[in-house]
Amino acid sequence: MDLELSEEQAAVRRLAKEFVDREIVPHAAEWDRAESIDRSVVKSLGDLGFLGLTIPEEYGGSGGDHLAYCLVTEELGRGDSAVRGVLSVSLGLVAKSIAAWGSEEQKRRWLPRLCSGDAVGCFGLTEPGTGSDAANLTTRARRAGDDWVIDGAKTFITNGTWAEVVLLFARSGPEPGHKGVTAFLVPTDTPGLTRREIHGKLGLRGQATAELIFEGVRVPDDCRIGPEGKGFSVAMSALAKGRMSVAAGCVGIAQAALDAAVGYAREREQFGKSIAHHQLVQELISDIAVDVDAARLLTWRVADHIDRGLPFATESSVAKLYASEAAVRAANNALQVFGGYGYIDEYPVGKLLRDARVMTLYEGTSQIHKLLIGRSLTGVSAF
Repeated sequence: MDLELSEEQAAVRRLAKEFVDREIVPHAAEWDRAESIDRSVVKSLGDLGFLGLTIPEEYGGSGGDHLAYCLVTEELGRGDSAVRGVLSVSLGLVAKSIAAWGSEEQKRRWLPRLCSGDAVGCFGLTEPGTGSDAANLTTRARRAGDDWVIDGAKTFITNGTWAEVVLLFARSGPEPGHKGVTAFLVPTDTPGLTRREIHGKLGLRGQATAELIFEGVRVPDDCRIGPEGKGFSVAMSALAKGRMSVAAGCVGIAQAALDAAVGYAREREQFGKSIAHHQLVQELISDIAVDVDAARLLTWRVADHIDRGLPFATESSVAKLYASEAAVRAANNALQVFGGYGYIDEYPVGKLLRDARVMTLYEGTSQIHKLLIGRSLTGVSAF
């Protein structure tokens, strides 16, 4: 792997950094307090081509490789993880799944709109009673002639109240566990679908996180994506790449923590000199810097494996596990550098810590990823 960015990758990174510094950083605290991002940022992401990264141009995408996608995701995470989540889900989980598994008609219908920002997607997997146990979901889809009728509930769904389409996973047959799951693309204006936004979150407050209720939601069979009974494969293939996106966002959080800690340490004076001169402050900052570098390189390795067609699922779990825990450590260390001032939202580090904490929970908890890594190394099957 060549660790030197290509001219194109470097240009994408500069464009993302400039956009984040201009359009996101100045508003992040305000959006956090209001528990709502300005939705116009989605169209801006589309106009810049960020929502179409890695999607073929023939379907409205902007092409590019997965390292470029990571660079953009990292910058968004540096600016506001709530914005990063919009892209990670709509592009990383939904649009990429349609590109990989969708019919030609599904690609033509949804990908141009998702890539432009004219539509947003959400990923309907998590349920109130089956967070980490995704194979035993209870939302059901039953045949009704040429249609499917769906009943059930999903929760903690990012983009839930913004989305025009749900990539939904439901139990469609009598087979237990992962074998009886089918995936569907459900337009959110379908009768019987109710959405309720979840407020009062610890972090990612600006993100539209929702509960989805399906009561007799009827969709035609052409809304099914992938073969019947193979929905779990659709979900797991999406999450394997999605974990890379989360890891990249965590690198962004850790980088923001480092930038904030260094800047504050240079300016803040105690005992007649800036606190940057104090060795224990230098230790806190150096710990953050090491975590940033290690998390970034682990994440770039995943992108490199994907782009070269190599297996990447275990590497993705390693990157997500390390980067999410590193982001928490980095934000916590930065808060320590700030002292009492880090505890008020006039400064960014409190938000960074709150946003980082959820990264160890979604798209596989840290404990789940340790199991996945252990099973991969020992050859023990999950099923």
